[in-house]
Amino acid sequence: MAFSGNFMCTSFKVELMRAVHNFTTSTGNTFKLAMYDNSASFTAATTAYTVTNEVAASGSYSAGGGTLTNVTPTSTSTTAFTDFADLSFTSATITAFGAMIYNDTASGDPSVCILDFGGSKSSSAGTFTIIFPTADSTNAILRIA
Repeated sequence: MAFSGNFMCTSFKVELMRAVHNFTTSTGNTFKLAMYDNSASFTAATTAYTVTNEVAASGSYSAGGGTLTNVTPTSTSTTAFTDFADLSFTSATITAFGAMIYNDTASGDPSVCILDFGGSKSSSAGTFTIIFPTADSTNAILRIA
């Protein structure tokens, strides 16, 4: 199996300290989500977006994936977090096992996190939707405690 869990990329943590990533809504970077087949092999050591084993373009899904609408980071207690609006690809025939969120603005398209879908997820000439969890300190897709 290509995907073996969800990971916040180690390089992303370092890049946060170097101010590579800006999640603010009006002046921030562009973040994308690309989906991959079961041959992709990613870990926390993954450093950048790659076209290798990305699912084929179909419907409104194209190489590089879809642009995420980000929400301004916030915090609760001791956890900072951000979230993205759900993302849909229409008229798409896709089978994906996981995805990568990456910064499309920064040089080299650095990876942010790897998402494991827990098996194949498919659409057939329909809508493929990525539903992000609740934006709070225990569920948001990106959390730093």
